Amino acid sequence: MAGSSHGHTPAAWTGVIIAFIGFCVAGAFMVMAQPLGFWAGMVIVVLGGVVGMIMRSMGLGQPKESAQITHLTPTTTREPVTAES
Repeated sequence: MAGSSHGHTPAAWTGVIIAFIGFCVAGAFMVMAQPLGFWAGMVIVVLGGVVGMIMRSMGLGQPKESAQITHLTPTTTREPVTAES
């Protein structure tokens, strides 16, 4: 993943930050035993994914071409070893 820049885009960062805030809200309200607040936090989590997808469709995500990075390994050909007498 280090060579593909996976997730290093404004769309990814924004979506993850919004989802993290929603997770924190849901966790706080879960501890306070407030189901309505918990579900509001879960809506924020889903909103983070939606915002990330919208930003990606606006061109702020990883381009399609760079998503298909292939890693090539060098191949070496060796001559057969023969025993000389």
